[in-house]
Amino acid sequence: MSDAEPVPLLLVGATGLIGSAVIAATATADVQLAALARREIAMPAGARLEMLVADPAQWAAAIVRARPASLAIALGTTIKAVGGDARAFRAVDHDLVIACARAAREAGARQAILVSSAGADAASRNFYLSVKGETEAAINKLGFARVDILRPGMLIGPRTGPSRPAERAGQILSPLIDLFLRGSLARYRSVPARAVAAAILALAGAEVRGRHVHYPADIHSLALRSDSECHV
Repeated sequence: MSDAEPVPLLLVGATGLIGSAVIAATATADVQLAALARREIAMPAGARLEMLVADPAQWAAAIVRARPASLAIALGTTIKAVGGDARAFRAVDHDLVIACARAAREAGARQAILVSSAGADAASRNFYLSVKGETEAAINKLGFARVDILRPGMLIGPRTGPSRPAERAGQILSPLIDLFLRGSLARYRSVPARAVAAAILALAGAEVRGRHVHYPADIHSLALRSDSECHV
């Protein structure tokens, strides 16, 4: 990658459920994508992208060099994954996310696409949701011309890494649970990871300015649109 060739879309969080789905989607989508990760990863058949590998402490510098037009952040962990350490969780889901977004904005990016969570609210008594809400608010203040916040409910798809029995049970039961989530509760419905990935690709490069929040129904609509259209 040369300094004369800014990346149209840069993905941060390439090794997680959503990031993996975005990478897999490049096999059929007409998209120019670079993905930033802390380690090399196995590529699915047909995937087309540039892989950038760096220690997270160097991610901001890597983002500045890439000069992305749009930044997609699918970065996150769980309290359990960090041994119940609230500070460690916040360091990833808030601090690292904001550092990456700030670097992209300083490098000239006009759009940030953030995968957040249903129920995200800085005032929530739930620690996870309050951190997600604080992260959204911080990104809104960075000066991007356009910010897209995706708020899916439970994410459906195969995960790698340590077993998550509770999450696996939730995925199995989610089609039944979704039937009861109507009206204002519909925003908590589950969403397949591949639909979130397709929505990211559909949103990348969108011209309309402002802050846009996308709930499950919106994500599904965007995913359908991405089958025939790509902005990047």
